[in-house]
Amino acid sequence: MPTLEYFEVDSTEKAGGEMYRRITSTVITDHNLLKVLERLRIFIDPSVPIFIATGITRSVPRLIRVSDLAGVAIDGSKVTLLIADEVYLADLLQILWNKFGKDQVGQPDRFTIEIQVPDDLQPGSIEDLAVADPTSGLFRDLIYSMQLICPEGFRIKKQAFNEGRFWFVASENTLPEDVSPLVEEQFAIMRREG
Repeated sequence: MPTLEYFEVDSTEKAGGEMYRRITSTVITDHNLLKVLERLRIFIDPSVPIFIATGITRSVPRLIRVSDLAGVAIDGSKVTLLIADEVYLADLLQILWNKFGKDQVGQPDRFTIEIQVPDDLQPGSIEDLAVADPTSGLFRDLIYSMQLICPEGFRIKKQAFNEGRFWFVASENTLPEDVSPLVEEQFAIMRREG
């Protein structure tokens, strides 16, 4: 199982920092985030009070397309998909039903889907259909995990995820309109120490 390249919990209270390190370790392990997180830094200052989490994700897979999970055979107006990976089968069926109609999509067995398609179907159009975006749930999962880690009562929250970098800031009090200086300071510490 992959491990974090860099993981730190920094707190102005030593005992509290160690407790949050254990909480963070448990949450990211329980939510299976080790495989997507490369670096994570959490800073907690109860006197302000503020909680800042910054992180960098590993490269995540690109869009999953029909050709990634099935072999495609075209015979006139009938397309047969031979399923090699069932992980996204339910998503695939939903997409095919929406595109062609339920009456045009059949599943004679667990690993086969047959589609009656219009005669003007472009070659390759089924193979290139996007079935899933692995990054779509990543931000939601990261933010949910940070909400579990941050101190209870820290209800004022801001967060962002962009190009493999994410941050989450929370406080009991009002946060500044622009939290980027706080966030960039934590990223800078992560770069220096990592």
